[in-house]
Amino acid sequence: MKLGTPAQTVGDGGTGVLEITPDTIVFVKEGGGETSENGVFVVVTMKDKATSDVAADEPAPITGGGWKWMTPDGEMIGFDSGNSSGVVMDKYNNADPVQPGSYQWRAQVFDLTEAQAKGGTLIYIDGEEKAHRWQMPSEDSGPNVAEVKKQLEF
Repeated sequence: MKLGTPAQTVGDGGTGVLEITPDTIVFVKEGGGETSENGVFVVVTMKDKATSDVAADEPAPITGGGWKWMTPDGEMIGFDSGNSSGVVMDKYNNADPVQPGSYQWRAQVFDLTEAQAKGGTLIYIDGEEKAHRWQMPSEDSGPNVAEVKKQLEF
């Protein structure tokens, strides 16, 4: 899939349905109070919308679910690479289950080398361990680039 394409995913523990749409990607060396340890932060924002009659949430990484970045040569990199887990953005910092009929803005940040960041694939493992993949652009893209960059200013 491409950036902006929604995927119907199963929520954590097989409960509920989340429509997840990666929306915007931004490449920065510094942001959200941190400096990239590996060279560049790749910040991807997404809209998580509950489309079933029960609340749904993304699986926790400890369960093997959630977000990963696959580099052009196939290396899988987790959400907590380098200094990525320290990057803070108010609007995209939601982590509660999404209630039926509502949505939340979320973000994933990866701390990568320039080579790992260019031409990567964003992968989301849902509550049934199904992988959803989006081919990511190699430059800032999406409708909220300016807003994301503003959120990253500290």
